[in-house]
Amino acid sequence: MASFPDSVNENDLGKAKFIGELLVPVAPFDQKSGREAWTVAFAPNGSYFAWSQGHRIVRLIPWTKCLNSFSVDHGEEDTNALSPRHLSRQSSNGGQVVPAVGQPPEHTIDCGDIVWGLAFGSSVPEKHSRCVNIEWHRFKFGQDQLLLATGLNNGRIKIWDVYTGKLLLNLMDHTDVVRDLTFAPDGSLMLVSASRDKTLRVWDLKDDGNMVKVLRGHQNWVYCSSFSPDSSILCSVGAGKSVFLWNMDKFTLIRKLEGHHHDVVSCEFSPDGALLATASYDTRVIVWDHHKATILLELGHLFPPPSPIFAGGANDRWVRSVSFCPDGRHIASVTDDRLVRFWSIEERAPLAIASVSNGLCCAFSAQGSVLAAGTRDGSVHFWECPRSIASLQHMCRMALRRVMSTQQVEALAIPALLCDYLTYKVI
Repeated sequence: MASFPDSVNENDLGKAKFIGELLVPVAPFDQKSGREAWTVAFAPNGSYFAWSQGHRIVRLIPWTKCLNSFSVDHGEEDTNALSPRHLSRQSSNGGQVVPAVGQPPEHTIDCGDIVWGLAFGSSVPEKHSRCVNIEWHRFKFGQDQLLLATGLNNGRIKIWDVYTGKLLLNLMDHTDVVRDLTFAPDGSLMLVSASRDKTLRVWDLKDDGNMVKVLRGHQNWVYCSSFSPDSSILCSVGAGKSVFLWNMDKFTLIRKLEGHHHDVVSCEFSPDGALLATASYDTRVIVWDHHKATILLELGHLFPPPSPIFAGGANDRWVRSVSFCPDGRHIASVTDDRLVRFWSIEERAPLAIASVSNGLCCAFSAQGSVLAAGTRDGSVHFWECPRSIASLQHMCRMALRRVMSTQQVEALAIPALLCDYLTYKVI
């Protein structure tokens, strides 16, 4: 069994450029469970990076400060902080760091229990408010509000003010681990939590954290959830091969997607909302046209591809996490074979790979130039993402698909080849 098909020579694959890491100080008592970095997250506006570094601790670091604090190669004249040649290794020792004048503060937050899920929520001007009770609220969130939600081992969700590091809300209703959190990207501060208690819960933080709805349907643990870019659809994935799509205006189940052979543990929509990527322990990432419940692309991590029976059991190619790049053309996956793979939606083999031991999660930066991956020892590793200039065709396709579903595109009076391209049948 191999990590790549016979047609691909691993030595010929590109090597993603390692640009830095954040390490956690190790003590003898740390050599046990509880150290894991289950989640890494970038703020939507690119201002902060957060990760759960184990033992109840979450670190919040201004992203530009994180980049600048890596060692600088003084032989280079380029002063661009995003340049990967300016980054090397850093040890994060914890504690409060006094920021320079005008610089966002760094925070070390003790959440009181093991942290499984993290999500940034941004408050921006809304076209349509989802908030029902407009008479009185405990919190008046401004247009520049940035929140961090943390999902804990004891089933609680704590909401923090990113700029001050202060606890704002303590949400209690789940009866088991809160495995994942996601905010609606429309600025409504609507939060969805996914839990091992087999439910998803919808919270309205603009209504003082009121729980709006409980979404039931999963028969086993729920591992992850993700909003579509227009906030109208939620995907939730879990144990038992589950991939569910929910209508978030009516809070009803739209459909289930069938195709995985093992637990599905990670999901994310493409930036234009046309595609959905799901990662599973069955060694595959599947890229779906969720509008029509069809599989467009399968990204395999074990060759020859395992039979459904083998894929449904234990193996060393479990895919732990998947993330869509903001450019809409690249996908990253983290797998138990100690590799991070960078894929193009136009290829069935990775564009580049990188080594990471015990990787658990990954996320692209807001601009898509950097990938972060969290590991079992609480550290985070960073790589430069493969770069290429997007074609005008692809940019036009993304612009169109942001506002049109597959069915709407197929109804257009356009040539078949153009329709296939716009619906990602030719990718």
